[in-house]
Amino acid sequence: MKRFLPRLSYANVIASLALFIALGGAAVAAGLPKNSVGPQQLKKGAVTAKAIRKQAVTAGKIAPKAVVAGKLGPNAVLPGNLGAGIIDTSKISAGAVTAEKIKNNVVTTNKLTNNAVTAQKLATGAVATNNLGEAAVTAAKLANGSVTAAKLAPEVLNNVNPLKTGQTLRGVFSLGATKAAVTKASAFGAISFQQPLAANPAAAAVIIPKGGPFTAQCPGLGAGGTTPEAVAGAVCVYLTVETNLEGVGPAAVTQEGTNRLGVTLTAKGKEAAEGNFVASGLWAVTAP
Repeated sequence: MKRFLPRLSYANVIASLALFIALGGAAVAAGLPKNSVGPQQLKKGAVTAKAIRKQAVTAGKIAPKAVVAGKLGPNAVLPGNLGAGIIDTSKISAGAVTAEKIKNNVVTTNKLTNNAVTAQKLATGAVATNNLGEAAVTAAKLANGSVTAAKLAPEVLNNVNPLKTGQTLRGVFSLGATKAAVTKASAFGAISFQQPLAANPAAAAVIIPKGGPFTAQCPGLGAGGTTPEAVAGAVCVYLTVETNLEGVGPAAVTQEGTNRLGVTLTAKGKEAAEGNFVASGLWAVTAP
């Protein structure tokens, strides 16, 4: 009887060889020595994000400067990922923080160091009157020469600047004294303009008796009898009280001199009367 001997075929050989390699490869992989696979054994792109276990990469495993801006994906770093004090001025490049990147109310006064905001850092028109608190600007905060006439509102310097053409000054005056009977007495006084005229008036002051008559130069006491009037270049003295005077109007009150600063006056008491004599009223001057 013949012994049965299987015949080798190409298919048998290939199948046996594949089984050997498969079993041998698994055995080799299972038997790798510890730490035998390092960075040099990994081909480029072998370690992908999917191959990295969650939380496997910690801060301690990242080399200094390993993560640069080009390696960060969109929104990879959010405010919640940054610890307090991590980003300081040394880590911010020049021009990195612009006005457009700062939210409203992010920079408050308590975040500014003393003297951090200087004049050179303020844009033109940055500080307006509505940005200043009440009493914020004191004399101590004004530099020498910072307040000039050009920076003051009109009429602030009226006490030193000459009265402008067409402007009118007004005021009150009163002269008087006490005298004995059958004696002569006079009272002397002056009217000082709050603001000087540019030049001396062309004519002396006009004395208007109580109740008038008024003149073209001195047309009256105006609204409410308290707004005395004077045409340009005239000085008008209106009497509203005449008590025990020697005469009325110009006979009782005379002007002794008129110039750009004011008028000097004399009031004469009635010679036959005894006691007080008074001359008072209103005045006006309009710059020519």
